[in-house]
Amino acid sequence: MAEKNYVEHLAASVLDNLRYQHDWTELQILTHSPLDNSPLPRPLISGLPPRRLYLHPDDQIELLKSHRNPEEGIPETPAVEWVLPIHLAEKWTLRGFASVFDSMPSQTSTAPDRVKRVLLATVHDDSTVVYYFMHDGIVKPRQN
Repeated sequence: MAEKNYVEHLAASVLDNLRYQHDWTELQILTHSPLDNSPLPRPLISGLPPRRLYLHPDDQIELLKSHRNPEEGIPETPAVEWVLPIHLAEKWTLRGFASVFDSMPSQTSTAPDRVKRVLLATVHDDSTVVYYFMHDGIVKPRQN
């Protein structure tokens, strides 16, 4: 029971940080999958950042091909992001991260593949939150 309260408090702290410090909207804490209502291994946060956070290298190449004019900006339409709140002192394994990726619903109904990345929200004892992208598998480097 104490573990559940701790994890819920951690998720609420990260949600507040995203809402009030980073201007995210449409935030919600999910403890069960929206697809089949099965319990998630950890609470996840879904939300909409104020601008696009990440562009996959394959998508980046396609956008550069379709937007040849350098004066024309590349659209930064925000996309829903998934956030996994953890504490710095927690010990995670690859199996633990894989179970989180396995339990996450796909981002769109047209792409039934599993989610390719999650934003890892690492909370320190002093309430500092640091965000890292964690990818499911190996991702080739960005093109500069």
